Amino acid sequence: MSNLSGGHALMTKLQEILQKVEKGTEVKVGFFEGATYKDGTPVPLVAAIQNYGAPAAGIPPRPFFSNMVKEQGPGWSKAIAVLARKNDYDMGKTMGEMGELIGGQLGQSIIDTNAPPLAKETILARASGSKRGQVKSPTIGKPLIDTANMINSIGYQVDEGEVHVLAKQAGGRK
Repeated sequence: MSNLSGGHALMTKLQEILQKVEKGTEVKVGFFEGATYKDGTPVPLVAAIQNYGAPAAGIPPRPFFSNMVKEQGPGWSKAIAVLARKNDYDMGKTMGEMGELIGGQLGQSIIDTNAPPLAKETILARASGSKRGQVKSPTIGKPLIDTANMINSIGYQVDEGEVHVLAKQAGGRK
């Protein structure tokens, strides 16, 4: 940061920072409209059902999203401050980097979620390949990961701009 002397120079620098900070002030992270499974089922719907559960359908909650927010959320304001300084208060760039950070945390939360375990019927269906038309998967007993479509649909959006899908940046969707 540059050295400032005198009130006018300080006010000029603060106004410059304020103008930068006013742009790119919001980032949304999650599953966006248009992300679907092969059968047309919306990924955001499946993610919500998995996170909160659907007792009438026998689906227990696996709060991967809620837990991630609770565990990681307290550190986000400090991360924003560090990134804002690093990016010379370019908040569009800062929030884009936050979207990537939080999206990565969300993906890791999906990977880390192992409870409650899958129902025996779900494991048998995966083992037979009847759900996907495939023979076997290394994720037969893993909750939240079968086709990897949900984890590959994690994206972020800064303000009302373009949706960036993290899997595309990492080499493409499956």
